[in-house]
Amino acid sequence: MSTLRITYVKSAIGYRSDQMHTVRSLGLRRLGQSVEKPDTPDVRGMLRKVAHLVAVSEVD
Repeated sequence: MSTLRITYVKSAIGYRSDQMHTVRSLGLRRLGQSVEKPDTPDVRGMLRKVAHLVAVSEVD
């Protein structure tokens, strides 16, 4: 199973609160922080919702 590196690049201030909650549920707390998550349909759905706030890259 592949892994995704997710980086928080744009603040969620000014966006709907559910988008802020999605960023938090991905494990992101502050700008510039990166986390690695497994590439699952659940994580892909969360990323699609906040694609304008995060940068995603695949890790081998």
